[in-house]
Amino acid sequence: MRNVLFVAPYPIETTLRFARAVARLDGVRLLGVYHEPPRGSDARLFTDGIQVRDALDPQQLIEAARAFERGYGKLHRVLGILEPLQVQLAQVREALGVPGPTVQTADLFRDKARMKDELRRHGLPCAQHRTITSAAEASAFADHVGYPLVLKPLAGMGCKATWRITGPTELRSALDAVRPSADNPVLAEEFLRGREYSFETITVGGEPRFQSFTRYLPTPLEVVENPWIQWVVLHPRVIDGPEFDDARALGVRAVKALGLETGFTHMEWFRREDGSLAIGEIAARPPGANIVSGNNYVHDADLYRGWARAVVDEAFDGPYTRKYAVGTAFLRGAGRGRVAEVAGLEALRRHLGAHVVEMRLPAVGAPKADTYEGDGYIMVRDPDLEVVKRAMVHVIETVRIGYL
Repeated sequence: MRNVLFVAPYPIETTLRFARAVARLDGVRLLGVYHEPPRGSDARLFTDGIQVRDALDPQQLIEAARAFERGYGKLHRVLGILEPLQVQLAQVREALGVPGPTVQTADLFRDKARMKDELRRHGLPCAQHRTITSAAEASAFADHVGYPLVLKPLAGMGCKATWRITGPTELRSALDAVRPSADNPVLAEEFLRGREYSFETITVGGEPRFQSFTRYLPTPLEVVENPWIQWVVLHPRVIDGPEFDDARALGVRAVKALGLETGFTHMEWFRREDGSLAIGEIAARPPGANIVSGNNYVHDADLYRGWARAVVDEAFDGPYTRKYAVGTAFLRGAGRGRVAEVAGLEALRRHLGAHVVEMRLPAVGAPKADTYEGDGYIMVRDPDLEVVKRAMVHVIETVRIGYL
């Protein structure tokens, strides 16, 4: 029996989908570390579990892992899917001699400044950047790249805690808020303009075996800055040809440049107005925004299992055939407070019918979400990308969330 440690601080559905996939593999004993144990039908997901005060503390994780080894024997793998956990998981692996991404590799993916330095060292295009420890350094960087520019944490995730700065006054306000220093460095970046996409891989033995693309409409940063915008993620059915060939080559080179041997990767990239490419950032973890579920519907396959097979068994179950285009519209509305109603669902069902493959609707009374993924989503699919695009427009124009 192979002992697999899975760190899941909170038992949220998006995390447990990956834990379930590991638990269903042959010959696996799933051991959990968490702040809160799963409940309901997942209460017995883990053979055994240890609650910790802080799942981001590597020492607490190492102590839990050693306790499991005393009770069950050597750990086969140490896993988790959350971005802020990746370096700590690598520290556990190195402390206990468990295979998997090293601390050096995990930190290259996690520290966005080091990541971009390494990508540029390999000749890969990405935003100009500088690690900022003072207001003077920020002003000098702004003078060099011009406005707009972006400020974000060195170990940021997506657009969380990201500032788009359009001029000196906004820069001063942002610096007053983030207070950069030697102990609190901040990443300043050139603001990339153009169409934004993502590129996903499942990499096994250093080779990206599964590859997929999505298109963001509009960019996540625009959505964060405009709470009324409903964000859309599109999975094209066809990803061969000039729109993606150069980006695929870029993404594969990036994965290899950062040294990942096995795992899921999620790279956000831009095609500028002149056609050139630039990498926004890349993470050594599964993507959020329902991209894994979307790929399940694209391929009629189980990519959660695909990830589990890669990271536990060092195996790849593909290739997978792209059968459908898929779109996900994230539901958001104007206003503040708590969800009062969700209108337009009956009209949506009459119009889209069987095209809807998955949805999550906000509960009346729930507080309004503050992320670009909003308060729920509706996912549709069809072999024709244009049909999916029209369906996305219909969702955005039909479904309305009211708040009180």
